[in-house]
Amino acid sequence: MCWVEEEIGKVNLGDKRRSKRLVTVVKALSSSPQESIPHASEGWAETKGAYRLLKNDAVDWRLCLDEHIKNSLKRILNQKVILCIQDTTELDFSSHPSTSGLGRLNYEARQGMYLHPTMLVNPEGQAFGVSDAWMWARKPKGAASVKESDRWIEGYERIAELAKDVPNTRLVYVADRESDIRGLMDKANDLDYPADFLIRSKHNRKLNDSDKKCWESVENSGVLATIEFTLPAAANRPARKVKQALYSQRVIFGGKTALEVTAILAREINPPNGQKAIEWKLLTNRVARIDEEIIELIQWYQTRWMIEIFFHILKSGCTIESIQLSSLAQIERLLVIYLIIGWRILYLLSTGRKCPDLPCDVAFDTQEWHTIWIISNKTKPPKTAPKLGDMILMLACIGGFLGRKSDGLPGPKPIWKGLQKVRDHAVGIELAKNVFGLSG
Repeated sequence: MCWVEEEIGKVNLGDKRRSKRLVTVVKALSSSPQESIPHASEGWAETKGAYRLLKNDAVDWRLCLDEHIKNSLKRILNQKVILCIQDTTELDFSSHPSTSGLGRLNYEARQGMYLHPTMLVNPEGQAFGVSDAWMWARKPKGAASVKESDRWIEGYERIAELAKDVPNTRLVYVADRESDIRGLMDKANDLDYPADFLIRSKHNRKLNDSDKKCWESVENSGVLATIEFTLPAAANRPARKVKQALYSQRVIFGGKTALEVTAILAREINPPNGQKAIEWKLLTNRVARIDEEIIELIQWYQTRWMIEIFFHILKSGCTIESIQLSSLAQIERLLVIYLIIGWRILYLLSTGRKCPDLPCDVAFDTQEWHTIWIISNKTKPPKTAPKLGDMILMLACIGGFLGRKSDGLPGPKPIWKGLQKVRDHAVGIELAKNVFGLSG
């Protein structure tokens, strides 16, 4: 069975034809993630059906996402810890002024919307699914609007609800500085911590019954340990080695009610000349008293990079900012489809890296891995599914990855390009089998 049918084949959109059409659309776009709907679809009838689905106000995108969430929770049942990574990205649709319902971005001339998903990742960096998504467009200045900071608090509440369905898995809310909201931490405390939080701090709060502030107190407590890691490359800097000194202290914040948290300061030692020191200030409800526990929390926070990779896949691999639809509601329906497709690309990439010895049919359906094998080896596929790591490397090479010793592991770009080429070859192979009677 195709992965799409397994993932969303049971979704009920109120009409069997709609549900069937949804599967068809996701199959087409997942095979050609960079293509527009007309180019990814097989003919005018399929294209027209896709647009009709997206324009149908009876189609609730939440139903599609809920089906994916159900399967995501099944995938994490055997995981001891799952990090629920949240962040926000802006989607710029300024080049599509006729789309109704869009709002201003950082200034009025830029029009678009915001996307705030939650990605489920284990501490080893394997992505299991999207568990939530906030999507909104800002209203004109002065108009009544939702309070955007609520997304962080509601994000925690959603994770707390999911925790009931995975009682043997500890969920940890992980987010960057925008999430440093006292209301979020109070909400977790009020609910008695059904899920943990690990957030990067931007405020230096006063300690309870003291004139001291949090981060000065933590720094004065002294260095407890050090940690070394490779900082991933970003747009404005290359990858580099980082060594940080770690400080940690259990502190109590004041307010209407006292709140006890663990504050962790991770500060880079001797950064390269001309480069800003890498410094993280983290707050968590978890108690971390020994070096290993503090280091583990830092490593968990480092997995937040996975959400940045996910946004890169959505914007560059799925080209979501090129969407041309007539309304915000239609864009939201299509974005949910791309959230699932983007997750699948990240799932292939992360699972291939972390579990390379698994059989490849845990991630690929039979037609996919058979096609990848035929393209790569020019022979019939074996009866037994090869290793997943080998299949990911073959797929990446089809997508342009050179695979030299100095190249390291493939990134997401050759994966999404490879999937597109595999789809084109799969069509040719099916024609050879069905029309010309060739075997293989």
